[in-house]
Amino acid sequence: MSSQRPQHRDVFAMIRQSCIRSLSCEVCPDQEGPIFFGDDQQGNTISYTFFIKDNQARGFQRLYSIIVVMMDKIYLLNSWPFLVPNIEVVVKHLKSKAKAVFEKEQVKFPQRPSASVNPRTFIQQRGGNKPVRSLSELTDDKNVFKILHMSFVWILKACGNRLSEALLEGAPTEDSIIDMERQEVTEEDFVMLYSKKLTVEEEVEEAVDAVRYATLNQPTQTEPVDDGSPAFKDIRHILSLLGPSLFHVLAHHVVVGNQIIIRADGRTLMRTFLEALTCLLPRGCFKAVAYSDVYVESYKCNFLGLDPRISIPPHVNKDEKYLLVDVHRKPDFAFDGSTDPFAGYDFKFSSSVTFQPNSVPTVLTKMEFAIRNTNLCEEVLDQALVCYKEEWMNKVKVLFKFTKAGGGRSDEDMRSLMKIVGAVDVDRPLLTYWMKGLSDQYKKHILTTSKQAQVS
Repeated sequence: MSSQRPQHRDVFAMIRQSCIRSLSCEVCPDQEGPIFFGDDQQGNTISYTFFIKDNQARGFQRLYSIIVVMMDKIYLLNSWPFLVPNIEVVVKHLKSKAKAVFEKEQVKFPQRPSASVNPRTFIQQRGGNKPVRSLSELTDDKNVFKILHMSFVWILKACGNRLSEALLEGAPTEDSIIDMERQEVTEEDFVMLYSKKLTVEEEVEEAVDAVRYATLNQPTQTEPVDDGSPAFKDIRHILSLLGPSLFHVLAHHVVVGNQIIIRADGRTLMRTFLEALTCLLPRGCFKAVAYSDVYVESYKCNFLGLDPRISIPPHVNKDEKYLLVDVHRKPDFAFDGSTDPFAGYDFKFSSSVTFQPNSVPTVLTKMEFAIRNTNLCEEVLDQALVCYKEEWMNKVKVLFKFTKAGGGRSDEDMRSLMKIVGAVDVDRPLLTYWMKGLSDQYKKHILTTSKQAQVS
């Protein structure tokens, strides 16, 4: 329902307060545009102020505002990316119609500001006792309020339909908590969850890295585009192209945290290759640079797409653990009409690490068995991999609490713990690396409770 004023007394007071503030003290620096203000008592408001041309007004314009008032501050701020652009459409429509009317009136009745203004002539210059013209007169549209009503109804309805309530059948997984923590950089700086405070040394290091990568050493990353190179569909596609032996080597490097570097001519090929591998790791355990024209250190990313002309630095060959995958076309390949886009491509592996046959992590064996099982459809395989990762993330939580929050532990204590959680010695590199997949929320909680226990 649209009306000039709310029927409820409390709502009327809240709306009146927002209206006065939006047209007086709460304005953005450019006077036109969106701004947020409010509190828990008077409600929270998004106000979009704008000017409408009026040939009879002082300054030839009148100030209007469209406001959205809610008590829920977080919901309103998260709705900003949707509300503001759609309100902007309504504002542009009103301004364009009013401008057309203004230009017509200027031709018929030109109004020019007088050189001198004094109290005696001020009222006459304003237009005497003429009443303020309504929006329908300024736009010359008798249906303008009907249009506004329909626009506002659609905006409110569509804004509510954007969000859906998810039924959680258990505690949230570490991956879902990691996603929540990453919202602080995806919701236009409105949602700040569990932000980590940096020390002075870390802030200096961040600033130095920012300057360095803003100049010559900035790795070139572009938006995903189709450059015509073949694309990997999923993890099973990689298995079918590499074969069981090479795939096993690749997957082993992935799950223990060694840097995976792929060099190829096609950016789409490299990007899809790295994206397919992410299903083997928890969400917080991989950082990917899909394409770069300089080598990026392993502590910055463990998945790296590298320009084929770039060589691996000597210090990486000497000190770092990595797997280099070179993908190139066979020089003597003759196209035989095959529909396989990877026909004629060759995969070459080189690494600074050689795994022993008996060093395979337990969870990797389960993952490979599920990937090779053709009786499992893609949806079931995805859920199986999620379950395996969550099962072992629970073991990682126990190990983290045992090692980081429990003080010094002997090797005998560690072996006993590994036996209790159902892990063996070959699983230790994986468990240690997967600690990076724990959310900041969980780490902070464990460390805080441990300190409190030690104090008491």
